[in-house]
Amino acid sequence: MNRMYKKNFLRIIDFNKVDINKLLDLAQKLKVKKKKNDEKKYLRGKNIVLIFEKESTRTRCAIEIAAFNQGANTTYLESKNSHIGYKESIKDTSRTLTSIYDGIFFRGIDHSNVDELASFSYVPVWNGLTKQHHPTQILADMLTIKEDLHNFKSLSDIKLAYIGDSSNNISNSLIEMSLLYQFDFRVISPKKYLKKTMKENKHIDDLIKKSKNILFTDNIDLGLKNVDYVYTDVWLSMGDDNDKWTKTIDCLYEYQVNEKLLTLTNNKNVKVLHCLPALHDKKTVLSRSIYSSYNLNNGIEITNDVFEKNKEIIFRQSENKLHTIKSLLILSLIKTIN
Repeated sequence: MNRMYKKNFLRIIDFNKVDINKLLDLAQKLKVKKKKNDEKKYLRGKNIVLIFEKESTRTRCAIEIAAFNQGANTTYLESKNSHIGYKESIKDTSRTLTSIYDGIFFRGIDHSNVDELASFSYVPVWNGLTKQHHPTQILADMLTIKEDLHNFKSLSDIKLAYIGDSSNNISNSLIEMSLLYQFDFRVISPKKYLKKTMKENKHIDDLIKKSKNILFTDNIDLGLKNVDYVYTDVWLSMGDDNDKWTKTIDCLYEYQVNEKLLTLTNNKNVKVLHCLPALHDKKTVLSRSIYSSYNLNNGIEITNDVFEKNKEIIFRQSENKLHTIKSLLILSLIKTIN
């Protein structure tokens, strides 16, 4: 039975381990089929609308190619070419689109917007990112780790640490995924960030309290001990003011993923994950500005040497977003998969 058929995909915790396993297994098969140019088009004749309040590289490319590979049509909407939120409410937008399209893919700022969109939609709504959650990214991450595991291990056996700004969508969605799989998960961040993280995850507070697999700590040594994977993300984004950057760098710089920090894992085979984009060198406008303003010379949230050493698995995370989103579309729109 396909439990994901016609269901929204807004947060990881809305599903169970069986559902996610099915999605990841299908994604693996689709990836192999694509490499062999032997992909069955399940979505011929389907129409999908993409609503992007927030710009994107990887997510937009992944959803568009996923739909194209499967024979579906897409329409791209953003604030500049639609009335969403300006002349037309989220509610009315949903009621308009749901009568025309087979699915709605949303990437925006406030999670309440995707919740409202879904509440008035009769077709599946998929969350491509909000400020609070990034479930499609975490699907790609889990597929990447699954591919990387030894035969005697499963996702439930891994030890994963997230380090840096814990009060973001990646950390929140990883917390939810760890509750499903019960893998050893450590959230490593300064106390003020951890406090914010707990507040953002109030809706699953009871589950977190009952769980024995999640550690919230500002102690880097304790959090990193014996982990298999270290995950980090950018601390701030383009558009944040200089005062905010100053406070953030002062607070988080000791949490930078570098070679010295990785020795604390006591694991010579530890691997580093990053959802991208990464401020690891001076080759972007934003990184050059920050480097010069704060006298930095080797990365911000991650050093260039660590990034380059782990580039294969990091860019595989990026590629795998295509395969997991494709799997999500198929399972949401097709009742029976042959």
